[in-house]
Amino acid sequence: MSESCNGNCSSCQENCDSRDLRAAMNEHSNVKKVIAVVSGKGGVGKSTLTSMLAVAMNRKGKSVGILDADITGPSIPRAFGVSECRGQDEQGLYPAMSMDGVQVMSINLLLDDETAPVLWRGPILAGAVKQFWTDVIWGDVDYLFVDMPPGTGDVPLTVFQSLPIDGVIIVTSPQDLVSMIVSKAVNMANMMNVPILGFVENYSYLECPDCGRRISVFGESHLDEVAERYQLPVLARLPIDPMLARLVDEGKIEEADVSGVDSVLRAL
Repeated sequence: MSESCNGNCSSCQENCDSRDLRAAMNEHSNVKKVIAVVSGKGGVGKSTLTSMLAVAMNRKGKSVGILDADITGPSIPRAFGVSECRGQDEQGLYPAMSMDGVQVMSINLLLDDETAPVLWRGPILAGAVKQFWTDVIWGDVDYLFVDMPPGTGDVPLTVFQSLPIDGVIIVTSPQDLVSMIVSKAVNMANMMNVPILGFVENYSYLECPDCGRRISVFGESHLDEVAERYQLPVLARLPIDPMLARLVDEGKIEEADVSGVDSVLRAL
């Protein structure tokens, strides 16, 4: 870092790989591990996977929180059936608490109407996510899962730079297009020096309720080829599950069978 550095990186021309842009955690928080769940595109079930991981880890007796970084498309509160934070004082903001004890922080908990659109530009979106780390009192948390927005824009960049990410899980689906999209997510994580734990393929198949045959609704998977190219593991392949979808819609994700993500937990 240059001796003349003023801390403003926006106009800096120095090649300064050693600078630390991480934001300070709220002094009343003690988060041990931060795991980001990312995808290169929307609609692949990233929020559902984030919720399943939180539920599964909570059932193992760990203290768990979810930071919903998808400001314009938040869905975590609905999955857990929570609608408001636990309050606020001079120390900070207290996240919502689910029935089984999973803490949740999302922009939808701060809106009078959860259907109101958030019409903010990129830097303001990124600033809000940063405040979920600096201003929210998480307390003692073993695992904080960050549900990221899709793509490689301002918010993912802010999360990777500002939070101490311990690992990234990349969510995919079986379509041919995924190869290119996944590559973008992998390359961004590598550019930001964030470790990638592996891939989870969602909507991998539909199991026939009568004969048990697995039907590849979205075509044959090409994820193994991508995983081999980047030398990364495929942690799980999750089916299309109508029961899970119903429980998420009803705010009862904590009643779901989440055993399908047990193999993912072993990588955390």
